[in-house]
Amino acid sequence: MPSDKLKCSIIGMGRMGVTHFAILNTHPEVRFVALCEESKLVAHLLAKQVGLRVYSDHRKMLDNEELDCLIVATPSDAHAGLAADAIQRNLHVFVEKPFCLDSQAGLRTLETLKDKALVNQVGYVNRFNEVFALAKRLLEDGLIGDVLHFRSEMYGSTVLRDAKETWRSRRTQGGGCLHEFASHAIDLVNFFVGMPEAVSGSVLQSVCSSQVDDAVFSTFHYKSGAVGTLAVNWSDESCRKPVNRVEFFGTKGKLIADKQCCKMFLREPAPASGFSPGWNIRHITDLARPVRFYLRGNEFTNQLDYFVESIRRQRQENLCSFAEGWKTDVLIERIAADSQPGTKV
Repeated sequence: MPSDKLKCSIIGMGRMGVTHFAILNTHPEVRFVALCEESKLVAHLLAKQVGLRVYSDHRKMLDNEELDCLIVATPSDAHAGLAADAIQRNLHVFVEKPFCLDSQAGLRTLETLKDKALVNQVGYVNRFNEVFALAKRLLEDGLIGDVLHFRSEMYGSTVLRDAKETWRSRRTQGGGCLHEFASHAIDLVNFFVGMPEAVSGSVLQSVCSSQVDDAVFSTFHYKSGAVGTLAVNWSDESCRKPVNRVEFFGTKGKLIADKQCCKMFLREPAPASGFSPGWNIRHITDLARPVRFYLRGNEFTNQLDYFVESIRRQRQENLCSFAEGWKTDVLIERIAADSQPGTKV
């Protein structure tokens, strides 16, 4: 394993950019050499406080700095172009979710990866949560049998007024609740049970916003006969913090999971797996191991450490690759199309 540190940079120093910087800046195998931020005020403060070169033009930074990897944490509309620029310079890339606002742009970005041994990852952080990881293993092991019905839900108080002057309020820049918030719940659908064969009954509702959707509802249909429902609302002031929850009903039992707890009801015992008939409960405290730097949840450190480890091991497969992120983009577009009157998806 190489002893020299990976030379890293971040484009976009908003909330997620700062989060990623704080976590990776403590990694023993990573060294930041520069940052990129369009806001002159933020760039000035960063240069003063962190002692790094701060660029306003990402191409100038990519041309001038010797980098190994790049974190893209800008508003969603810039992801495809920034990722492609990094790939063309043979950089390993981590892109915040969603991967791209346009699946065709995402497909073109995937094309640039062909014949390049580059690690690529999308920031669907729930895939690195220990409870959701356990839930996936239980489903794959068939503990609750064949899934007949499921629900994927997410609620939060991200938007409680019409934020007309921010990127979240612009459909072409942030994509509204569907892309920016519901993408987490939609990605969990792909993660747990795969892409549906058909989408129906999709509804996009505005609660506070005048230009974008704040709530998303849809029904997913599978070849097996399984049916799933999606319910997301980022204007729910009853939730102090975002809440993700999944529930699966199968031929042998039921499984419910959120970031803190996994509950499974079994009709029959599963002694080989250590589970009894009735309710079996595993809490995050039963599953999580301490991380080297805690900020906002173990999963935030887990995903970035996984990215670094993948680079070090030259590991091409990735738990949340660009290809996986693109699948979620495609499903998002199918929901959006289905929400339009007279459209069949």
